[in-house]
Amino acid sequence: MVTFIIVLIIVGLIAGLIARLLIPGPDPIGILGTIILGIVGSFVGGFVENLVEYHTVSVNSFHATGLIGSIIGAVIILLILRLTGTERGRGRSRRRW
Repeated sequence: MVTFIIVLIIVGLIAGLIARLLIPGPDPIGILGTIILGIVGSFVGGFVENLVEYHTVSVNSFHATGLIGSIIGAVIILLILRLTGTERGRGRSRRRW
């Protein structure tokens, strides 16, 4: 179990970094945010893989995937974050007169 968590963190970091390199722009999420982006991207990549391979949406088959699927999932998550504007640090700016 500990080995799985360590591998998930390492793959998450690599996938998050590659996704941030593929989608240029300012991302004020830091190293921990990059790891979380990669980990969530891994599960989103597994969901997309299941959807493409079996043409079904099943909550029971929600699983982590390899490095390529993790990168694809992280890119999808990063694009969704940018489109919705919910990244950390992108809130409404206060104007002080």
